[in-house]
Amino acid sequence: MIEVLLFAQLQEDAGTDRLTLNIEKLSVKQLRKKLMETYNLQQVKESMVAVNEVYALDKEWIQSGDTVAIIPPVSGG
Repeated sequence: MIEVLLFAQLQEDAGTDRLTLNIEKLSVKQLRKKLMETYNLQQVKESMVAVNEVYALDKEWIQSGDTVAIIPPVSGG
């Protein structure tokens, strides 16, 4: 299982701060697509992804047991 932590607007859109995916392995790009299609989290396109507290690119792999943080862009003043 892969634990996905959500922050800011993504957390509000999903109605939870974390999702558990029963998946053995997928790429960051595949995770983005799954979150957009399954949970309608469109903001993941622009979000930073960290796997086990290390920022990850779309081509990198996520495996069962990993924790993924999806960090949307934020603005402030």
